[in-house]
Amino acid sequence: MSSTGEFRLPVRVYIEDTDAGGIVYYVNYLKFMERARSEWLRRLGHTQRELLAEGVQLVVHRLECRYARPARLDDDLVVSAAVAERGASRATFVQRVSRTGEPLCEASVDIACLDAQTLRPRRWPAALAAALTPELR
Repeated sequence: MSSTGEFRLPVRVYIEDTDAGGIVYYVNYLKFMERARSEWLRRLGHTQRELLAEGVQLVVHRLECRYARPARLDDDLVVSAAVAERGASRATFVQRVSRTGEPLCEASVDIACLDAQTLRPRRWPAALAAALTPELR
């Protein structure tokens, strides 16, 4: 994590990530962002599998995305994730995909914490809420 509390994940663009013209297919930016959030969670000592076993499911509730420039085959990218806001059962991540510091795609992603059985909102588990808190500073 950077000194700003922003998690960064390096990602290389493979042929499977691109369209016939060698440009990253738009939905794959969202996959890169999902990976960054999952690896951020793992770095904090939690995994999606463990959370599901505890009856907790994290889902994208809302997403706003802006595409600025295309990424291409073999590009080395950096995907960042930082918590901008956290409520009792929701968190907003600010995410960016960049190439050598140049922003290619930026998004605001609202994640909801749900009860895995009822799919109704639930409070963050204490351990996860505690892990989220330092990111808000």
